[in-house]
Amino acid sequence: MSLKIRGGEFVWSKSNGGTAISKKWMILLCLGSFCVGLLFTNSMWTLPETSDIQRPSGNEEHKIKLVSDGCDSSIRDKRGEPEDILGEVSKTHHAIQTLGKTISTLEMELAAAKAAQESILNGSPVSENVKIPQSNGKPKYLMVVGINTAFSSRKRRDSVRATWMPQGEKRKRLEEEKGIIIRFVIGHSATSGGILDKAVEAEEQKHGDFLRLEHVEGYLELSAKTKIYFATAVALWDAEFYIKVDDDVHVNIATLGTTLVRHRSKPRVYIGCMKSGPVLAQKGVRYHEPEHWKFGEEGNRYFRHATGQLYAISKDLATYISINKHVLHKYANEDVSLGAWFIGLDVEHIDDRRLCCGTPPDCEWKAQAGNICVASFDWTCSGICKSAERIKEVHQRCGEGEKTLWSAVF
Repeated sequence: MSLKIRGGEFVWSKSNGGTAISKKWMILLCLGSFCVGLLFTNSMWTLPETSDIQRPSGNEEHKIKLVSDGCDSSIRDKRGEPEDILGEVSKTHHAIQTLGKTISTLEMELAAAKAAQESILNGSPVSENVKIPQSNGKPKYLMVVGINTAFSSRKRRDSVRATWMPQGEKRKRLEEEKGIIIRFVIGHSATSGGILDKAVEAEEQKHGDFLRLEHVEGYLELSAKTKIYFATAVALWDAEFYIKVDDDVHVNIATLGTTLVRHRSKPRVYIGCMKSGPVLAQKGVRYHEPEHWKFGEEGNRYFRHATGQLYAISKDLATYISINKHVLHKYANEDVSLGAWFIGLDVEHIDDRRLCCGTPPDCEWKAQAGNICVASFDWTCSGICKSAERIKEVHQRCGEGEKTLWSAVF
């Protein structure tokens, strides 16, 4: 059988005969085949009914909701805003800092208690009017002022008592109302119980204003004396500040107190007139430094430190000295030694020139201008020249006045 075209028509033919199919019938046959195919295709791709779809379980719906919420920018911003995260970090950092300060305070108090116990066990003599504070209910003071003195300085001590250091009931009132302790600081003679010690004991019975140290007096032992003074003072009195002053310096107590309270929020402060003098390598000269080679080449200068006439340190630093007194190195000069103990610590050095005014007319002019000096002395004498005779004049012309002291609020 074969397909032939005759006169524009398709004809099927066989060897034994043929049947002819017209062009029209061929077109209709194609259209019918197309329609049948279309119906068959639609029946294969028909979507199932809604009831036939398997719905997710409750847990799956919750998971889908969580995912959807995570994609919602408004919810995400509320749940994890950067400000909230930074706030929590800041709170945590503050809590850690507070805890660290509390631990540091407890360590310092423990060290101070141990130092006090050690002082008592070693039999360090203490003035009769000084009561050993107990661990509970220990009174708090603003400052302890230790006046460094020597056996030969009786006239200087009397001149200080007659000027800026309150006596008798006024001194007790100063301690109770203002929280200010003032004592002359002295050790013992090389011959314990000798005439020099007996003279101080008699003076102590009369005035009751000494702090006796377990220390042998000597000019070359000032660094050791300073170390023992701070360790003893912090063991006896719980104060915010500890001051060392020489007995030939005039001091305005109220002005000193108001100056110190400005720094009471700082944990470790070292206050004084900061200087940097030359390291003297030549033997035989005053302030000669035997260990000058530690400070570099000849002609070098010391690091910054407070001049020795008057300086103040906060409680943490006094406690530090007490804890480490056995390993703190002593240089020839006392003020250099103290500065060396703090140079490697996190200590704020405060340079206040009111702690080193000159004698009249310098301090007088400043007082008239309303800038009362804390301390006055002569640089040429490292104190007031002929202080036993001249300190009364300095007090009259540069003193703050007794009313200022009793009206001061610290």
